[in-house]
Amino acid sequence: MKRRPFSLFPAYLTLSLYVASSCAAAEPAPPIVSAFNVYTHGIELRLAQQHRSRITFLARHNETGERRGEFTIEQLTPSSSGALPGALLHHWRGTAFAPGATAAEFEQLMKDFTAYPQYFSPQVLQAKVLTLHGDHLQAWMRVRQRHILTVVMDTTYDITYAHLGGQHGYSASQSTRISEIDNPGTINERVLSSSEEHGFLWRQNTYWSYEERDGGLYMQIESVSLTRSIPRGLGWVVRPFVESIPRESLEFTLRSTCNALRK
Repeated sequence: MKRRPFSLFPAYLTLSLYVASSCAAAEPAPPIVSAFNVYTHGIELRLAQQHRSRITFLARHNETGERRGEFTIEQLTPSSSGALPGALLHHWRGTAFAPGATAAEFEQLMKDFTAYPQYFSPQVLQAKVLTLHGDHLQAWMRVRQRHILTVVMDTTYDITYAHLGGQHGYSASQSTRISEIDNPGTINERVLSSSEEHGFLWRQNTYWSYEERDGGLYMQIESVSLTRSIPRGLGWVVRPFVESIPRESLEFTLRSTCNALRK
């Protein structure tokens, strides 16, 4: 008996229904934004405590595997995140090791936004610094996510860097604006209004901690994002799409950073 070839048509159809149904909830309600801010503030307090000691500077991770080139990927999303009506919270942490790399090289790479399209292609299409005041800056990026659907967004971030000696450092990046782009790169390109956006990404905070030792650099990243929830009845196909992007994006960022530091 011949097996029927797998078809993406049902997935495309269901995702189209997801997109079509999202316009009524394009912007997160104030209580959802408040809950996200409270959650990320708790992360920042925990990281501040963590960074006070070199012993606890990085959360526990698999150093042996990372020195072999493996990534340590953990999902930290709390079970209570499902209590946010109309929204989904995603919290992931990843750790990697870059042999021979230094903290200074990592900091230089992270601040060189003009090179992001080179190092983080194809996700980052364009990037630039908007304002710079010492170790505090605002940056803009145009990013692209491909996972059955292709979504292009203009994102603005407020970023702060901090140093603890020559071998330790960390940074905090908080999204200040995320806009979905329709027909990017064409004469019909435009920014979708708040009533037209689909809620693929409402908020995103990223926290890097890095430590130079063992002949290289350990890099640990925590990514916290907020997206719209999945309409009832569409979870069987939409949930893998929505929930896989944060993990895949984190892995892509770690891999691209390691590759850039090797050059």
